[in-house]
Amino acid sequence: MTAVLRPARLAIVLMLAATVTGCDFGKTSAASPTAPDQSNVPYSQTDLTIGAGATASAGTTATVAYGVWLYSDTTPDHKGTQVDSSQFSFQLGANQVIKGFDQGVVGMKEGGTRRLIVPPSLAYGAQGFQTIPPNAALVFDIALITAVGP
Repeated sequence: MTAVLRPARLAIVLMLAATVTGCDFGKTSAASPTAPDQSNVPYSQTDLTIGAGATASAGTTATVAYGVWLYSDTTPDHKGTQVDSSQFSFQLGANQVIKGFDQGVVGMKEGGTRRLIVPPSLAYGAQGFQTIPPNAALVFDIALITAVGP
């Protein structure tokens, strides 16, 4: 009787192993979208405050403070979940930041603030980045602290 049960137990164990191997336990694969595609969100920039200092242009080293939110159709100013805020310097036109951010800082004057809505095509696109889902549009509030010419 023991010899008959062993093959049956082995069959059950093998079926369970096959089931567990094929189960993802609720995890999404890299190909699964984590947010609705927001490719149709248009780029926009709105000056909240016009600065009075030097103007940022191609080749300028800009120091900015910014906040970035995931775009939302249902929240004020389209600001969904905030994903980052920081201060840093970069050279305009040198491909050091996403295209929409680079494009949005050009023309700002020191002391100015600007809100950008950036579609995925000018942000992180279909691959996303860290906490930013694939095909996500972003909302930036940017303050230009300094703009030092080349």
